Amino acid sequence: MRWALVKVALAVTAMVVVAFAVPLGLVVKELARDRAYGSAERQAATIGPVLAITTDRTQLERAVASAETGSGGRIGVHVPASGRNGRSAEIGARRAPEADVAAAVKLGRASISPVPGGSSLLQPTAVASGIAVVEVFVPDAALTKGVTTSWLVLAGVGLALVIGSVAVADRLGTRMVRPAERLAGAAHDLGKGELGVRVPEDGPKELRLAASAFNSMADQVVQLLANERELAADLSHRLRTPLTVLRLNTASLGDTPAAEQTRAAVGQLEREVDQIIRTAREQKAQTQQAAAAAGCDAAEVIRERMAFWSALAEDEGRTVRVAGADRPVRIPVARPELAAALDAMLGNVFRHTPEGTAFAVDVHNAEEAVIVLVSDAGPGIADPAAALRRGHGGGGEGSTGLGLDIVRRLAESTGGDVRIGRSVLGGTEVRIWLALDGRRAPHGGRRGHRLRRTLRTRGRRAARTGT
Repeated sequence: MRWALVKVALAVTAMVVVAFAVPLGLVVKELARDRAYGSAERQAATIGPVLAITTDRTQLERAVASAETGSGGRIGVHVPASGRNGRSAEIGARRAPEADVAAAVKLGRASISPVPGGSSLLQPTAVASGIAVVEVFVPDAALTKGVTTSWLVLAGVGLALVIGSVAVADRLGTRMVRPAERLAGAAHDLGKGELGVRVPEDGPKELRLAASAFNSMADQVVQLLANERELAADLSHRLRTPLTVLRLNTASLGDTPAAEQTRAAVGQLEREVDQIIRTAREQKAQTQQAAAAAGCDAAEVIRERMAFWSALAEDEGRTVRVAGADRPVRIPVARPELAAALDAMLGNVFRHTPEGTAFAVDVHNAEEAVIVLVSDAGPGIADPAAALRRGHGGGGEGSTGLGLDIVRRLAESTGGDVRIGRSVLGGTEVRIWLALDGRRAPHGGRRGHRLRRTLRTRGRRAARTGT
């Protein structure tokens, strides 16, 4: 695809350059020719007034010498004979054939006569004795003066346009090809059994949608494998009870060869079941590790859990708002762990605020972290620091220690943390900082203050609009 775009850009730009450069080159050549003949006409025009006054040879020679520009010998004057016995005069350089001069006199207008080394402009002028002709020599070099330089400039500009278009097409192709290559590589790795592989959702819109669909598919594959292995382990455990009964029954069969064979078969079956259980446990652990490494789409999990809690909120007359969950937000946390943390926080809202209390969930995707805010319009927490201390595994009457402990472990597993404060709705705000690169949350510093200010501004705006 990348080279195809480069070839298309090369072909289109080359056609455009040719379509414009060739006519411009011809126009430049024609302008140089017109410039040369225009200069010759001006030189011939300076001789016309002198011819109208006199045909004296001395006067005309002076006029020709004064009209010469550049090297001499380019202007000639053909003066007709005066009277019956008069003779025609030739002043200056003469290059045009006699027939061409006679033709110019007959036509009565300027004409061009090709001569060796260039061409001559023949300009007829009326005098007392007839029609005189002023001849101005135009060399070939004057006809093409500046044309080569102009053509080289046009060629350079055209080449620069072609190179620029190829470079731009290559950059655009790279932006399109790299996400597609990553998507293909991830699909290949997933086919080889690497369940933790995921694709960054960047590039053009279509490729972002494809990457999001691939990540969702991979999450579903991991979940299905986990369910399958959980079922296999459960079935294996269920076989232990009848195997135990069967082993006890074989012990009462006596010492006959048939009894020994039966006991050996039961022992072999028990060992196979134990092997199945161990294998199922190992595969389950691997699947869980892969799911944790791959992470999940926080926005999708939040939408799913909010759809669940919205039914209860509607029954209790609570206003619910969700912001920032309309686009994919990937975090390095397993899907079940994030769902459990959200359920714990939303359960605390329902448990510790009166019916009809509004609450909201906001998601903010920064460069180094994802922030999830759960806020309510309840009475708030009198001592947030004490609540966080209870969240380290303590308890207490009416405390939210268990839920905060789940949330704290989730945040700290990514290098983030949890903070409790006053929300824009007037109640409690629980902020979860999920680090994307393992760095600690920047509580201080310019970046941390700017991010918190952005979150609060967005929350106030949403609270005013009620969305």
